[in-house]
Amino acid sequence: MNTTRTTPPPSTPTHSLTAHELALEAAGTAVALALKLPAPLRTLGDQLIRSASSVPANLAEGAGRAGRDRLHHWRIAYASALEADSHLRLLLGAGTVDRAAAQRALDLLDRVRALTWRLIHPRR
Repeated sequence: MNTTRTTPPPSTPTHSLTAHELALEAAGTAVALALKLPAPLRTLGDQLIRSASSVPANLAEGAGRAGRDRLHHWRIAYASALEADSHLRLLLGAGTVDRAAAQRALDLLDRVRALTWRLIHPRR
């Protein structure tokens, strides 16, 4: 029987779960914006979708790993959040996406990066 885990593994910091939830929301918004782009910008939309969806995927995979492997996935999530941020800012500058929705995604990505930074660089 397949069951869905509703609680984090014992070694998973709670920051990773919060970051994952925020990353899912940011990715959902980014994907919705990308799907509305005109044809000449579809390749940029595809890049936005890939980078935004990589953030929650790597946070989740990192939460299921340990040691350096865990950090590796969290670093990828951090870098993907930077990449998605860059794509959104470019589309905002071009005036091709809804400003309020894009700003919401940017704010979420900023929070995700802050939480992910703490995962990568825990206080000692």
